[in-house]
Amino acid sequence: MNSGFLKHLQGELDGIAEAGMLKRERQITGPQGGRIAVGHRTMVNLCANNYLGLADHPEIATSAIDAIQHYGFGMASVRFICGTLDLHRELEQATAKFLGKDDSILFAACFDANGGLFESLLGPEDAIISDALNHASIIDGVRLSKAKRYRYGSSDMDDLEDQLKLAVLEGSRFRLIVTDGVFSMDGHIAKLAEIRALADKYDAIIAVDDCHATGHLGPKGRGTGALTGAEVDIITGTFGKTLGGAMGGFIAGPQQAIDLLRQRARPYLFSNALAPAVAAGSLKALELADKADDLRATLMAHTRRFRAGLAEAGFDLLEGETPIIPVMLGEATKAQDLAAALDKRGVYVAGFFFPVVPKGKARIRTQMSAALSQDDVDFAIGAFAEAGRELGII
Repeated sequence: MNSGFLKHLQGELDGIAEAGMLKRERQITGPQGGRIAVGHRTMVNLCANNYLGLADHPEIATSAIDAIQHYGFGMASVRFICGTLDLHRELEQATAKFLGKDDSILFAACFDANGGLFESLLGPEDAIISDALNHASIIDGVRLSKAKRYRYGSSDMDDLEDQLKLAVLEGSRFRLIVTDGVFSMDGHIAKLAEIRALADKYDAIIAVDDCHATGHLGPKGRGTGALTGAEVDIITGTFGKTLGGAMGGFIAGPQQAIDLLRQRARPYLFSNALAPAVAAGSLKALELADKADDLRATLMAHTRRFRAGLAEAGFDLLEGETPIIPVMLGEATKAQDLAAALDKRGVYVAGFFFPVVPKGKARIRTQMSAALSQDDVDFAIGAFAEAGRELGII
C-alpha cells in the first residue's frame, strides 16, 4: 500500500479525534433489550430502535430457528435467479397488507430500498422534491437518479410549494415529494396532511421513509400516514427497527411501481435475497406488531414520563411526541462527556455530532422502548440529572 496514502488516512483520523468527533463502538454481550449486557455490567438501554421491545421476543426467535431448519442458513443467490422463497413472497404480501398497499418488495436494508427507488421509477424529465433533513439514504438515492432535484426547508410548506411551482414551471413530467415520516435525529413528524394537499394541488406523488414509525406509530402501528390521516403513495421502511430489529427493508406501493422495481432496482437485482431466518422472524414480528396495542401504550407512557423528567431536571429538549427524545448539548465533546458520565452510572446512550447532525447541534438522542420498565425510566432520569449537574450542563 502507498505509504503516503496511509499517512493521509491517519491524518484524517487524527483530525476527527482532535475535533472530538471520533465514533467508537461498544460491544454488547447479550440480546438487545431494555437492559443489555455490556461486558460484565447490565445497563439501561436508551439508544436502540427497539421501540416495541421485539428484538429478543421468543416467538420471533423460534420462527427464525424453524426457518433455518427448514430452508437452511442463506440463499446464496439473488431473487431473480434462484433466491426467491415462498417465505419472501409471504413477507412481501403481509407487509403490503399491513400498510394497505397493493404489494411490496424486499431489500437487504432500507438504505438499499431508498437507493433503488428513485432511479428505477423516474427519468430526466421528472422532478424530486426532497426535505432538507431527509435521511442519508434518501439523499444518496436521489443522487443516483437522473431526475431533476429540488430541496425544501425541512417541514417548510411555503418553501415546498415554491419548489413545486418551480418544478412545474421548468416542465417536469412527474413530480415526487419525498420525506422522512419521522425525522430520526429530531423526532419530528412530517406534516403529511399539508404535504398531501400540496401534492394534490400540483399533481405530485408522495414517498415517505417510515423507518422510525412503522409498527409503533399510528393506529395499529400503520405509521405516519395513518397517524396524520394522509394518503401516502409509496412507503419505504425496515424490519431492522420496530419490526424485530434484525435487518431488511421494503418498498410498498401501487402494483405497477412494485413490478417495475423488480425489473430495474439495482440493489434488489444484484444483492442476495434476505436470509430465511430474517424473513421468517420479520413475518412473525409483523404479526405481533399488529396486535401490540398494549406495547404501543407502554411505549408512549414511557415517552411522556421520560420527557417530563428530563425537562423538569433542566435539560434542553427538542419538542416532539415520538419516542425519539433528543437532549441538545451543542458541542460534540459535551455530548461525549455526558455519554461517558451516563455510562459510569449504568445508562447506555450515544452522542451524535457532525456529520450525523449539523455542526453546533450535537446531542444525545434517547429512544424509549416498551421493553423498559417504569423503574428503568426513573433510574435513567435520575442518572441524567446527576450527570448533568456534575458536568455543569444543568
